[in-house]
Amino acid sequence: MPKILIVDDEADLRKLLTDYFEINGYSVMTAKDSREALRKVEKQPDLVLLDINMPEQNGLHLCEKIRDYVSCPILFLTARIEDADKIAGFRAGGDDYILKPFSIRELGARVEAHIRREQRIQTKSSVRFNNELVIDYTARELYYLDKRISLPKKEFDIVELLSTHPNMVFGKERIYEKIWGMDEQGDSNVIAEHIRRIRYKLKEYGCDNQIETVWGVGYKWPSS
Repeated sequence: MPKILIVDDEADLRKLLTDYFEINGYSVMTAKDSREALRKVEKQPDLVLLDINMPEQNGLHLCEKIRDYVSCPILFLTARIEDADKIAGFRAGGDDYILKPFSIRELGARVEAHIRREQRIQTKSSVRFNNELVIDYTARELYYLDKRISLPKKEFDIVELLSTHPNMVFGKERIYEKIWGMDEQGDSNVIAEHIRRIRYKLKEYGCDNQIETVWGVGYKWPSS
């Protein structure tokens, strides 16, 4: 039974959504403010419905905090739909927008689609390359010849980004934007150092270079 967390300060809306999703086979948790939301999110919901205009704390800031606990889809409920709001929401870690007032059946269909997509990802969480290199994206672990290669968070993030987009070339600035965020201050040249460390660790285990340099452009993960 999929678990949904509904975060909205409107009691009537929380009740309406709870009734609808419970009737349709979901387990529902609700929160009226950011403090309650952060307590409930520790129970690992499969999807979060989050109102942007939350009391005490902006929903975008709350979304960023929620991302420290879960990687599940976060759908914003909002009356605002300007491009700038959309961009801010996606940067904060949101996955979709539902414009108020909304059709509850359309909302149900969108929720179902996101959860179905997540379930497909989970079933493909472990991907094998060249029959020897294995990346488990859910556990965030890398193996070569069944030996675990330990990677810090940022290094694994880079491996995940490149390996899930085989043959796509990413420049250093683009990788930095994806991993560190557009608003983060820093030098994209750190990417070259991270790539060097990843290659060194793979080589230590006898794994051929999986990250190719496209000179003057960036890096790519070759397709198997």
